[in-house]
Formats: sequence, C-alpha cells, structure tokens
Amino acid sequence: MSVQRILLVEDEPAIADAVQWTLSSEGFEVDWASTWAAARPLLSRCDLAILDVGLPDRSGFDACRELRRDHDFPVIFLTARGEEIDRVVGLEIGADDYVVKPFSPRELVARVRARLRNRRAPVESQTTESVADFAIDLDRATVSFRGRALVLTPMELGILRALLEKPGRVLSRERLLDIACPDGSPSLERTVDTHVRSLRRKLSDAGAGDPLETRRGLGYAIRVEPGS
Repeated sequence: MSVQRILLVEDEPAIADAVQWTLSSEGFEVDWASTWAAARPLLSRCDLAILDVGLPDRSGFDACRELRRDHDFPVIFLTARGEEIDRVVGLEIGADDYVVKPFSPRELVARVRARLRNRRAPVESQTTESVADFAIDLDRATVSFRGRALVLTPMELGILRALLEKPGRVLSRERLLDIACPDGSPSLERTVDTHVRSLRRKLSDAGAGDPLETRRGLGYAIRVEPGS
C-alpha cells in the first residue's frame, strides 16, 4: 500500500513541527508550506490537506475555494477561530472537518485517518453504482447525472449515496452524520445542512434540478422519478 501524503499549510513553526512529527510518526509523508503561494505546487501530489485559516498571504477560506476548483481530496481546517459561524462557512466552501486550536495532535491524526478512510473505502466491491439517473464512481468520488459529471467532497458523496440507497425515505441529520462521518468525531448537525446546500448547488449545475427534500424537524430525503 502506498504511503499517503499530507499537505500542511501552517505559518506557525511550533504548530507545524508538532503536527509534522505526529503525522510522520504515524506513517504519513508530510509536505509543509507556510504560505498559500508555497502550497500551490504541492497540491497535485497530496491525499489530504490541512489548512490554517489565518495564512499570511491569503485567507484559508479563499485558499479552500481555489483548491476545490480542481481537487476533491479531503480538507481539514486548523484554526483558532472556533465560533460556529466560522465552522459553518468552512464547511460550506468545501472543507470536510474543522479542528480548533489548541488541539490534540493525536485527535488530528484520528480525524485525518477518518477522512482518508471515508474517501477510499468502498462500501461494496463494485466501483460504480447506478440509481435512477445517477451513476456514482466510488473510486473517483464522482457522480454523474444523465452523463453529466459533478465532483463531490467525501462528505457530500456519503450523504448523497445514503439518500439514493433509500429513495423517498427521510434520514435524520444524526443518521446522515453517522453514515457520512462514521469515525464518531464530534461534529455539528448543522454540518449536514451546509453540505446539503452545496449538494443542491452541484446537482442543479448538473441539470438535476433540486431532488433533495427538507422535512422540517425530521431530516432529508431524495426524490427519484417513478420507473427511472
């Protein structure tokens, strides 16, 4: 099995040293960049990125938006900004997790492993699933609707797969978190809402309209056309 490579974008050397040492001791290869400009050339070879929000040359939020245009690997924000609104913004723009400083390096490793596991481990032996007009490529974490592709984050893919497996059935936010984030790391139920909003946008862009239904106080369901 190939060694997984982590890109750490963090401008505080003490924090970067601690994270690098912990990840390296767990068998990961780590590239460290203290600025977004230095990180850009390293994006094409990493399996997961850890981004500080307060970078010296660019906001980590803006960096994540730029990254998401071309890459779908997991992103974890590492930041001192722990307010709920900051977490929600981070998730809405495509991050998969949000770790607040001060933090336990071991907890960060656990979250890194969970995000990589969510991305790589197929639920079934087949690499492609088809439900109605949707085709899901499990290896590439992509979905197409009537042949038109869209790229999803691991969390978005997990939520969409869970809903497609039971069309019309309402799944609670808690259940969707359990399915899409099975490692048990602490997360907000509002996390699901932010990823559903992103899913709606991507499905609309792919020509699928808005098949996601919000059941107030209950959760979410997906509609598929009868006989499709």
